[in-house]
Amino acid sequence: MAIGAVWIAFGALAGLTAVAMASAAAHGLPQRLDPTAMQSVRNALQMHGWHALALVFCGVWAGMRGGGFVIHAAALVFLLGLLLFCGAAYARALSGIRLPSAGPIGGLLLMLGWVLLGLSAWRF
Repeated sequence: MAIGAVWIAFGALAGLTAVAMASAAAHGLPQRLDPTAMQSVRNALQMHGWHALALVFCGVWAGMRGGGFVIHAAALVFLLGLLLFCGAAYARALSGIRLPSAGPIGGLLLMLGWVLLGLSAWRF
C-alpha cells in the first residue's frame, strides 16, 4: 500500500468518527452537557471534520506529486494535531478530564500542518 493511501485511510477514519461524534452531539449530548461543554464539542467537531478532509487531501496530493517528505510531514502533523486537539476537547467536555498541554499543542500542530501543506506546493 502506498503511503498516500495510508493518509487517505486515516482521513476516512477521522471522517467516520467525526460523523459519529456529530450524531452524538445532535441527539444524545445536548441533554447531558452544559452549554459550555456543548460548544467545546462543536468546536472540536469542526476541527475534526476539516482535518479529516485535510488528511484525505494529503493522501491524494502525495499520489499526484509522487510523495515528497513535506506532504507526508504535513499529513503526520495533521493526524497528531487532530488527536491531541480534538481528543483534549472531547475528553474535557465529555468526562471532565483535563489534558492541559494537549489542546494547545494539538492546535499548533494543526497550524503547522497547514504551513507544511502550503510548502509542499514546491518540490522538496
